[in-house]
Parts: sequence; C-alpha cells; structure tokens
Amino acid sequence: MYVRDAKNREEVWLLDHIEEMGLDETNFRSRDYVIAIDEHDGRKAGFGRIRIHKPDDGDPVCELTSIGVLPEWRDQGVGAHVIERLVEYASDEGFDVVYSLTSADRYLAQFGFERIAVEELPPRLQERLDEKRENIQPDAVPLRVAHDDFTVPPRFRERFKNASAHESEPEPEDTAEDFGIDPDEATYKYDTGR
Repeated sequence: MYVRDAKNREEVWLLDHIEEMGLDETNFRSRDYVIAIDEHDGRKAGFGRIRIHKPDDGDPVCELTSIGVLPEWRDQGVGAHVIERLVEYASDEGFDVVYSLTSADRYLAQFGFERIAVEELPPRLQERLDEKRENIQPDAVPLRVAHDDFTVPPRFRERFKNASAHESEPEPEDTAEDFGIDPDEATYKYDTGR
C-alpha cells in the first residue's frame, strides 16, 4: 500500500466517491488530491485533499479536507497515511499549521489535531466553516495541527503495512423458491400457445 498524487484521469473516480461519501467537492481539482493504492493489484483504497486558500488580504492558509476511505479498506490505517501525506505536502509548501473543518474531530485528535475556537481561525476559514456547516456538515468543528506536532500512531503503521480489501460476503444466488415457484412442479419452457 502506498499514497501518491492523483492523476487527471482519476477525476471521475474521485468525484463519484466524493459524492457517494457526501464529502466536500467545492472547487474540485484532482491535482489537490492524493490516492492510496494497493501495490499488489493497483486498487484504489482512499483519498484526501489539501486545499490552499489564498485570500486577497492576509496570508495563505492550508485546509485538510475530503478524506475518504472505501468501506472495504477501513480500519487498516489507510486514512492515517493519506492524512500524513497531505500534512507532509503542506509542510513542503511552507505551511507550519494545517487546519481541518470536520465532524471527525475525535479521529483527527489521534494525530495531534486540536479543537480551536472559531475566532482562532483565519477569516477565510471562518467563512468556509459557515459554508460547510450550512451545506454538507452541520456539526463541523475547527481543528488545527502544527506540522511538528503531527504524528501517526504505530498501530496505524502496522495496519497499513498489511492492508487488504475486506471482500463483502457474496450475495446468495436467487432460487426458484425465492420467487414462489415450486421447482419440482413448474416448467421453465416458454409456452407460445401453438
């Protein structure tokens, strides 16, 4: 399993899963995303985005958003490594602090994110929080982490090393009895009436 930058050809896949999971697609650009990939079969397992806000007045700010892990890959450290890659990217771009506006505050707290007061957010993110609460996540709260305080707990690293898709149980095949047909008495020939 590894995490890499998204490619333009993956836009449809990203948009489909963002919509399916009810995540934020505001100002969508595939180049802002990373994707977790299974190195054995190339299957996509999860994704996330760093959004850089460049206000007209003030310094740019960095927001972690739209983190999603496909159901069959959950609880295996995929989301943790997507977040780690995004925080590293933010640091490489010169951001010492990464913000997140989400209802997943307990999950992000494991990595060093701390809940902050709305007033502590940069003005652009205060507006963004209002938009997010109004449109897609009414219980979103503001969080932040300094790059130096970010950490991935060892349990996530171990899970990620051995991550594999949990296949869902195959659906049982439909039988004649499921449709109220007695298979011993019924005929399956098409009667043309001739």
